Amino acid sequence: MEFGMMVIIFLMFGLALLLINIFTSVWAYRDSQKKGKGQSFSLVVLLGTLFFPIVGLIVYVIIRNDY
Repeated sequence: MEFGMMVIIFLMFGLALLLINIFTSVWAYRDSQKKGKGQSFSLVVLLGTLFFPIVGLIVYVIIRNDY
């Protein structure tokens, strides 16, 4: 496999991860608003899942019904 092809595969994989991160962050934001949480809580959820994708999403799924 050529180096150029490996770079393209790496970039496509990174783009897919970025799109999944954006999708899950928007889902968490909309879900927190749908559950009647405040605007500031929804914004914290959005920023937390954008900057800490895996940990932020796990924490949100755990606390989404408690808070």
